[in-house]
Amino acid sequence: MPVPLPEAGGPRDAVTRLHAHGCWYPSADADGTQVAFICDRGGVPQLWAGPVDGDEVRLLDSSPDPVKEVSWSPDGRWIAYTTAPGGAEHSRVLCVRPDGTDRRILAGADPGSSAYLGCWTHDGSAVAVTLAAPATGTHVDGQGPTSVEPDPTGTPLPPDWTDRDGHATLLGGARYDAAPRTAPAPTPFDLTTLAAPAVRSGGGLSAYLIDPDGPASPVLLATETHAATLRVCDLSRDGTLALLRRGPRGRREAVVRRTADAATTSTLPVADGDPWIGRFSPDGRTLWLRSNADREYAALFAVALGADGEPRGRAVVAERADSDLELLSMAQDGRTAVLAWNVQGASELELVETFPAPRAPDRTGPARHLSLPHEVVTRVTAAGPGRLLLALSGSQRRPGVWWAHEGVALLRTPWSSRDEDAVPPGRPPVRPVPLRLGARDGLPLSGWYYRAPGRAAGEPAPCVVHLHGGPEEQERPVFNPLYHELLGRGLDVFAPDVRGSSGHGRSFVDADLGAGRFAALDDVSDCAAHAVTAGLADPTRLAVMGRSYGGYLTFASLVWHPDLFRTGIAVCGMSDLLTFFAGTEPWLAESAAHKYGHPERDRELLHALSPAHRVDALRVPFLAVHGEHDTNVPPGESEQFVRAARERGVPAELLTLREEGHDFLRADSRRLFRRAAADWMERHLRV
Repeated sequence: MPVPLPEAGGPRDAVTRLHAHGCWYPSADADGTQVAFICDRGGVPQLWAGPVDGDEVRLLDSSPDPVKEVSWSPDGRWIAYTTAPGGAEHSRVLCVRPDGTDRRILAGADPGSSAYLGCWTHDGSAVAVTLAAPATGTHVDGQGPTSVEPDPTGTPLPPDWTDRDGHATLLGGARYDAAPRTAPAPTPFDLTTLAAPAVRSGGGLSAYLIDPDGPASPVLLATETHAATLRVCDLSRDGTLALLRRGPRGRREAVVRRTADAATTSTLPVADGDPWIGRFSPDGRTLWLRSNADREYAALFAVALGADGEPRGRAVVAERADSDLELLSMAQDGRTAVLAWNVQGASELELVETFPAPRAPDRTGPARHLSLPHEVVTRVTAAGPGRLLLALSGSQRRPGVWWAHEGVALLRTPWSSRDEDAVPPGRPPVRPVPLRLGARDGLPLSGWYYRAPGRAAGEPAPCVVHLHGGPEEQERPVFNPLYHELLGRGLDVFAPDVRGSSGHGRSFVDADLGAGRFAALDDVSDCAAHAVTAGLADPTRLAVMGRSYGGYLTFASLVWHPDLFRTGIAVCGMSDLLTFFAGTEPWLAESAAHKYGHPERDRELLHALSPAHRVDALRVPFLAVHGEHDTNVPPGESEQFVRAARERGVPAELLTLREEGHDFLRADSRRLFRRAAADWMERHLRV
């Protein structure tokens, strides 16, 4: 049941106002004149709302818990959003009235549980929420307790790991080739008509429809006993069909399910990345889907559906030969699709009309290009008839929200930061240049190189090789305060995409599976060597740094290539893949097993890939940074590597950030982290 909370609108008594702030994840009301969004102007990402064309914004939730997602109900009565209590990885779903009253928790209030936001019903009467309940220690049939037996090395594994199948395999060599209707009004959604059970069968993730007003009991839409992910992306306007996204990394799939009997009618592979994978047409007979099924790059699919939700055929209606369809959104009337293409790291935006001719469910109209003032689009959403809201980010600008009417030039919202406030006065932002190279096995690699201001052309510089997380993330030309902190100290930054990164095709993403991860470790040294041979970096003053999976690569690079780097900084990185699997969240372990290897069947491989088992090769000092509430990669991963280094006489330091999880979300923590990292790099590279 919804849990009422005290009102928390308006500014707090003590709040840190950031001169240069970011705004992102917009969601508009029905007529598109008001928008709810996330903003860190108070020092932490919080829920704000205000007019699209005015500067009088209001704080709807002043609690210190960071906000992650926002969704305004179609009827305008509620704003749903997710928060991370204490900055930890566990999240909860709340809702609040647009005026800041009636704030309440919908799901995730129980200790150890997590809840994630799905879509609204089209009439706004209910919102979909995915719940990951805490471990109960019972069998999936609920009949008895289970024990967590340690493996032969003493590392405990979750009780259901023996039920999981599949071996890690190397897939790097594979290639993947492969009448105008009037939108009806949404049918009133009646939760009492659904035949789904009232409670889940136990274990895994469960998706519910929840009435924020509270009269109707939550209704179960789907449950996955051993789920890695589960999100309700859309519901047909008559409420008979649900579009789900489920599956582990690299094996996501779209699922069409009938709500009346919970029967699955269709499944289709979809790409990783943005979880909002598609939408039903207004009549429910076509599913518009962002998918890479049998393809190297994701494209726009039209899936024809029968009255019962059964597939009647599919067709690719928009594609590019060497670019992923990264974001898919639909206009308010459901007749215009907004496509954001990832073109070598930058975004290109197109608008296409769906159903341009009578009885043409597999056609789209000609694409209309929309010019962008920033390099990268992070979110697109409808904002009333003919309007769009876009969250944009660029290499020289803070993240902001822009809006467009009928596809004309974009206008920045008045409450987004001004471009001139992006960096401190006297330190202009640096625009990166692309670098392309070949790995030692011939695989093409690329990245972005940031040159410190004031350095003469041809003068090799101390350089930090920065590695992103994921590993399926991609280095993008977006504003990164950490890079500008390092550049201000006279240090260059090279941010490459090693194999396993997204944005370069499905084969590139799969190239690090299984034993292919050893080649990804070689990619790091190949990238560093290229920066040197290109005359940019000083070979005697190289450092490596990264967060999450990039933190793992940092630990690994320091022991696989001990004479290459002078120092390193590993942020929230895994040092032992077996202890990582034992300590991470169960649904994250489900997802990671496909990417890294199964913690039982691939034990030897995971042991061989773990930096902690090669720590004797460590030669240089390093800094480890971790959030104290990180349950994605537990802090013990950094602690055990620092401890092992010190036992061998290698200088090692650990910075633990209080009230932070896997992502550092508070302004004070981010500032402390940036300055500590830049101080460390300057001390070890500028001598």
